[in-house]
Amino acid sequence: MQNNCIYLDNNATTKVDPEVIEVMLPYLTDYYGNPSSMHTFGGQVGKAVRTAREQLAAILGADESEIVYTSCGTEGDNAAIRAALLAQPEKRHIITTQVEHPAVLNVCKQLETQGYSVTYLSVNNQGQLDLDELEASLTGNTALVTIMYANNETGTIFPIEQIGLRVKEYGAIFHVDAVQAVGKILLNMKTSTIDMLTLSGHKLHGPKGIGALYIRRGVRFRPFILGGHQERGRRAGTENVPAIIALGKAAELELLHLEEAIAKERSCAIAWNKLYLLQFPIV
Repeated sequence: MQNNCIYLDNNATTKVDPEVIEVMLPYLTDYYGNPSSMHTFGGQVGKAVRTAREQLAAILGADESEIVYTSCGTEGDNAAIRAALLAQPEKRHIITTQVEHPAVLNVCKQLETQGYSVTYLSVNNQGQLDLDELEASLTGNTALVTIMYANNETGTIFPIEQIGLRVKEYGAIFHVDAVQAVGKILLNMKTSTIDMLTLSGHKLHGPKGIGALYIRRGVRFRPFILGGHQERGRRAGTENVPAIIALGKAAELELLHLEEAIAKERSCAIAWNKLYLLQFPIV
């Protein structure tokens, strides 16, 4: 079936890049070994998985050992939130925003039924957070602050590093849902205040059903899925090798063109703002 529509919803999902499809196909046909196997046939697959992990780490400015593969952004958010709470059982307070993805909001609502206190920060009519409200909400009992990097509906980018500096003063773990930011914003986890960060492959021209969770080295983490030794014991389950290879390639391609894409997006935003002001001048 041929699809002649003009697609304008890349925030929902993106088309898989042909180069991404090309690199993943052999791992569905010829290289089907289990990367955890001790034999050479599986070992060559394990080596490809490590390369993909390095490619993904590069777009985050992270170390490959800090990357944990997940099935999607939702799993990553769930894993980060629950791990942060399990690592600090004496703390019972969470801070998030009213405009988070349901993968965060619905977990927080469930946690409220289990005795946790959740503060839902508001946003103004521009979709922006009030950092003073955040500051007033932080206490020594705050275990976790989980705030998205870029909003999937409004496009508002939150001042993540400023937020992170305030969070650190109270000893809380800082998780960021960056599903809408990775591949669109330059990131450097080595200098960032972020402790854990969630991403999803299908938002950056990779396939659906693959994502990752960045966990800063030294951050205490309790696994969400238990079983085998995969992902350094942080996420059990046989690896989705074709999708992992694809995500690595997608990240490599996004990083290659990232600065050019940012410049183009900035130019479009400036043009749109000028057009908007012509139609609706500020008086």
